[in-house]
Amino acid sequence: MAIEFENVSYHPQDVPVFGPASFSASEKRIGIVGQNGSGKSSFARLLAGLLKPDSGSIAIDGVDVYADRKAALATIGIIFQNPDHQIIFPTVGEELAFGLQQQGMMRKRAADKAKLVLSLHGRPDWFDKSTQTLSQGQRHFLCLLSVLAMEPKTIILDEPYAGLDIPTSIHLHAWLARLEQQIILITHDPKALTDFDRVIWLENGQIKQDGPAAATLADFTAEMTQIGERNAGADLPT
Repeated sequence: MAIEFENVSYHPQDVPVFGPASFSASEKRIGIVGQNGSGKSSFARLLAGLLKPDSGSIAIDGVDVYADRKAALATIGIIFQNPDHQIIFPTVGEELAFGLQQQGMMRKRAADKAKLVLSLHGRPDWFDKSTQTLSQGQRHFLCLLSVLAMEPKTIILDEPYAGLDIPTSIHLHAWLARLEQQIILITHDPKALTDFDRVIWLENGQIKQDGPAAATLADFTAEMTQIGERNAGADLPT
């Protein structure tokens, strides 16, 4: 999958949040790191076609994901950091089937595929389960399953391990490693990206560093360590 960012900027109410930035990416596993407020979430929403850039253009495999929302459904999916921003239906089955129906699948077939997805992930009893009874980690996992069911070519995950227990995190990590889709993972944890092909470091809405995972993560970790030590030192009495 080819991602093309061409001079993209996002400045809501004239506040610079992201860009201008240009880059091309076709690697299978791409990580995004940065401090809070660095523009990671805005980047994700721009890439998913959920925000309109104030300038520039964004295309994935030739699809303008903001202008062509129908094509975008088969092109890219996003899992938000907060599942409460994503879940809208009262039962797990309805939540899973909704995206499939948006893609044009008939209701019965969408329900059957939702049941299959749940079975593949060890949750066959979830189909009629109320989404309100799920824990935060389970709700996060449901959001991931909803996107996986739609089989987009590219998947964006914003802090996917937040709130998950250890067994679910291990299952998720192993499943992501097997996926054929292009994965873009946004995380605060550099360890989650050590086996990735490429890492982009965002700072103040700009691309500070972009390259192989090992080098970029080493520089990012070193700077975060320096910041942490500096901040800790400032709190010490003189």
